Amino acid sequence: MTQLRVSPILSIDEAELEESFIASAGPGGQNVNKVATAVQLRFDVLRSPSLPDPVRLRLLALGGSRLTKDGVLVLTGRQYRTQERNRADVRERLIDLVRDALVVPKKRRPTRPTRASKERRLEGKKNRAGIKKGRGRPQLD
Repeated sequence: MTQLRVSPILSIDEAELEESFIASAGPGGQNVNKVATAVQLRFDVLRSPSLPDPVRLRLLALGGSRLTKDGVLVLTGRQYRTQERNRADVRERLIDLVRDALVVPKKRRPTRPTRASKERRLEGKKNRAGIKKGRGRPQLD
């Protein structure tokens, strides 16, 4: 049973990853018609026993369009000409995504604008209004 090491505290069992190989578009000459070099990696985020719940929730949020309705993360690698390099690339992207989900985002502390910044903003608005007013037709006195 091999493990995909994400961090010192988290690793994913390789049995949880499902890889399928598909024909890849792009350069490769005759080889592209004969060999399925593109890799499609599927990882069931919702049912994975390797992920703690907070990490799972953040990963579901980070997944975006790469997630299916069932909570399966689908990553496709077709950047390279060989199956091995595409496999390594897609696994590295999965590791990066899970590492991003490991980071707990800082809670935003609401702040108020200072009095000086309010005054600067209003002064800037007055200057801009004056510039725009000067572009109109001259007033006849």
